[in-house]
Amino acid sequence: MLVLFLPLFLLFLMIGLPVFFGLVAAPGLMLWLNGQERDIALLYRNVYNGMDSFPLMAIPFFMLAGELMNRAGITLRLVEFAQALMGHLRGGLAHVNILSSMLFAGLSGSAVADTSALGSMLIPAMEKQGYTRRFAAAITAASSVIGPIIPPSGIMIIYAYVMGESVAALFMAGIVPGILVGLGLMVMVKIMAERHDFPVATRRHSWPERGQASLRAFFPLMTPVIILGGILAGIFTPTEAAAVAVAYALLIGLFVLRTLRLRDLPDVLGRAGLTSAVVLLLVGAAMAFKTVVSLSHAPEILAGVILGLSENPLILLFLINLLLFVVGMFLDAGPAIIILGPILGPIFTAMGVDPVHFAIIMSVNLTVGLATPPMGLVLFVASSVSGARVEHIARAILPFLAVEIAVIFPITYVPALSLTIPRLAGFLN
Repeated sequence: MLVLFLPLFLLFLMIGLPVFFGLVAAPGLMLWLNGQERDIALLYRNVYNGMDSFPLMAIPFFMLAGELMNRAGITLRLVEFAQALMGHLRGGLAHVNILSSMLFAGLSGSAVADTSALGSMLIPAMEKQGYTRRFAAAITAASSVIGPIIPPSGIMIIYAYVMGESVAALFMAGIVPGILVGLGLMVMVKIMAERHDFPVATRRHSWPERGQASLRAFFPLMTPVIILGGILAGIFTPTEAAAVAVAYALLIGLFVLRTLRLRDLPDVLGRAGLTSAVVLLLVGAAMAFKTVVSLSHAPEILAGVILGLSENPLILLFLINLLLFVVGMFLDAGPAIIILGPILGPIFTAMGVDPVHFAIIMSVNLTVGLATPPMGLVLFVASSVSGARVEHIARAILPFLAVEIAVIFPITYVPALSLTIPRLAGFLN
């Protein structure tokens, strides 16, 4: 009877109950009905225990670093750099939107931060150039999913915490998949630009002008270099790297660029604290949910069902891609990873799939789900930023979602795309 908490949880989501309350109410109710009152105390104690973790401290630090850089106008410098490189192409601002997302991903690791920061600048600019508002919002939402794939990545920190993997290895493994998603979106924009005669954003910049734009963007672009370089060199851990990113953002915002003021800090800290609290509460609730998943023997039941479908790992990976994509439509990536990672990870690891490779498969699938109707979170963020209706953005985003789904399959079936860089960096054998 206890296993019925899973359909009960889905029912709570369908009637609109917030995910946090669904994660604790569904298993709590079933434990009470099952007469397991002592386990209810364990359930709610694990909400706190799930958040009480040193590796998870990286999440609020990276979010604070992203907020600081956004408030300091660093995002604008990245957009100017991207425009100097690609603004002369047909559909230039759409290309700039995608490249800016790839660059911003190295600062924040958050799809929501990407959508709100870049969307507030690029959506009005694209409208002025003749793009429809829904198309501008759609390309912003579609490209923002690169944020949690290219390091640093909040969801990879969560996966590493839950599954006991190396955060640094996952960060390295996300670089090529993130770039592939970005390049795939650019190819789609090029096809649509030729078909619909999209405008050129700017004249072709000369190399000295591009060099000047590069200098203006130098300090923001050094952020991922410092983070990844410090981790690879063994100077600091990923959690410490997040704190270094905050210190670096303060340094360049207050003293180098002088675009950040001390009176801005309370609001920045408040915004970062609120966003971090939401994420960490979801992580804590999902860890408590995971406790009941173990008590109900759901992993063993699901493993039997999955292995009963086929013994071919290639077919099972295809089916798991479909499952994760559907889950991503309704459930945020962090809780989905905490719930499904311990169930699915050991099954595929036992079948010979590298744990880091499977982590990337899960992360990319669930991240794409952030932009997938009907419940994709960044669709609602893009709607609030642009003023376009969610259903209009959902229709306009479909070609870009098709590209992202197509990119998922080479990431799934060609492990070298994910594993080469962490292997060369010494994180894998």
